[in-house]
Amino acid sequence: MSGFDWKGWQGEIEATLLFVVRGGEILLIEKKRGHGAGKVNGPGGKIDPGETPLECAVRETEEELHISVKDARKTGELWFQMSDYPSILCHVFLGEEFCGTPTETDEAVPLWVPLEGIPYGRMWDDDIHWLPLVLDGKSILGKFVFDGETMVSKELTEKDF
Repeated sequence: MSGFDWKGWQGEIEATLLFVVRGGEILLIEKKRGHGAGKVNGPGGKIDPGETPLECAVRETEEELHISVKDARKTGELWFQMSDYPSILCHVFLGEEFCGTPTETDEAVPLWVPLEGIPYGRMWDDDIHWLPLVLDGKSILGKFVFDGETMVSKELTEKDF
C-alpha cells in the first residue's frame, strides 16, 4: 500500500476537523467513541447530505464540545487511504473566536493544551507531520496511506483554499 497511486482518488467519506487556537493553547478532544476512539484529535465528523464542510465543522464542534466557533476558516485538506476503513477526505479548519464553554459530552472530553505541548504520541501518526504546518499559518494538502493505525506513506504540499 505504501506506493499508492492517488490519480483519480476520491474519498468514500467526507469529514471535517476544527481546531480552536487561542492564547498559546489549542483545544483538542479525547475521542470517546467511533473511529479513533481513545485518540486525541480536534472535534469533527462526517458531513451530512446538503451540508457544506464549514457547516459540518461548526455543527460537529457544537455537538462534541457545546461551543460555537464564529471564525472558522479552511486551512487544509487531508486524504486518507486506509486498509481497514473507507477512504476519507477531511477538510481542516482553524478558529479562535467561540461562544460557550468547552464541555465533556458522550463523544468527547475537551483538552486545552499548550501549543508546544501537543500530545502527538496520543494522536494519529499523520498529525505530527501536518498540524504544525497549519498552526504555523500554512495551508496544506496531505495524502496519507494507513495500514490499520500505522501510517505507511505521506505526501504534503502547500495549497491555497
